[in-house]
Amino acid sequence: MKEQTEIGKLKEGRYVVVDDEPCKILSISTSKPGKHGSAKSRIDVVGIFDGIKRSIVQPVSAKTYVPIVERRTAQIISIAGNTVQMMDIKDFDMFEMEVSDEKLAELEAGKEIPYIASMGKKKLD
Repeated sequence: MKEQTEIGKLKEGRYVVVDDEPCKILSISTSKPGKHGSAKSRIDVVGIFDGIKRSIVQPVSAKTYVPIVERRTAQIISIAGNTVQMMDIKDFDMFEMEVSDEKLAELEAGKEIPYIASMGKKKLD
């Protein structure tokens, strides 16, 4: 899910959608309005799920989308290889997630663990 807002209302540390990917804002620099147009903002972001750095330049009055990022808790049901089956504590939704080897060492069945969910994607926090 996502909602619409203006570029000028964004702040560092918040989230924005760039290339259909929810991203965290690292820095914002705004130029002054000049003789040939309105003020522009340059926003440097990093993808929440893919870790790729991106930047966009748009007028301050332009519209953009802000993703709804939820921090939730899930209980680990089972671990098979690098696939972990989990159940959301709040709505009892079952899902599976691929986990890297270093994170896999910390996990065990029955343990509760935080994760991030946004725009249909999930990631361990």
